[in-house]
Amino acid sequence: MSESVLQHAVKTAGSMIAFALVGTLMLAIIYEITKDPIAENEAKARLALFKQVLPSDSYDNDILNSRVTIEPNDLLGNKQTSIANIAFMNDKPVGMILESIAHDGYAGDIKLLVGIHMNGVISGVRVLTHKETPGLGDYIDFARDTWISIFDGQSLKKTASDQWKVQKDGGQFDYMVGATISPRAVVKKVHETLQFFNTEKKALLAAQKEQKKTALAEVPEGTIEESIEINIEHDKPKEKAKKVSK
Repeated sequence: MSESVLQHAVKTAGSMIAFALVGTLMLAIIYEITKDPIAENEAKARLALFKQVLPSDSYDNDILNSRVTIEPNDLLGNKQTSIANIAFMNDKPVGMILESIAHDGYAGDIKLLVGIHMNGVISGVRVLTHKETPGLGDYIDFARDTWISIFDGQSLKKTASDQWKVQKDGGQFDYMVGATISPRAVVKKVHETLQFFNTEKKALLAAQKEQKKTALAEVPEGTIEESIEINIEHDKPKEKAKKVSK
């Protein structure tokens, strides 16, 4: 290989490496600039969904960060870890928002968001994602139809277990003729989500309480006392503050 060919290869390789480094640096810079706005927008979108299944005036805590991890569970249909968001009012639990997945939709999985009051009564249900046929089975989506609102106020006490079916199957839940599979899957999964809540509510609340205790325990010793002392110092009269500073 001649020297000129070798030099050309080295220059080409150097240029490619330089472009790769510049490209990587630019992507890193863009990520740093956009990650906070993206996270903020995602949080706003999620809160907007939460408001649809659990009234925001029914709780006073940061519900996005009040959460417990749920391992894969047959009743919820989650094959990976999921999240339960817990609502509190004056430090008392008032509701819970769960995600569940119906795997028997007409065109695939139907992912649900279910809000439940602590007394076991459903406050709201929304479909997060689905692939049901447009103009037919997609009426399960609140953006297309209000059908999903039939679950508002439902509970295991109000409706017997054998009635958690669409009317065609002998249950009490309405459906649209010609599109039975989609609502059948949703009714079944909402029922199973309530069953999960009923059996796991205490365990989820205990886990959340333990997480809170752990978080408080991780606060550096003296931090709380120091913050109190600083606040007291700021509240002192100016004359007294001058004496302390001497």
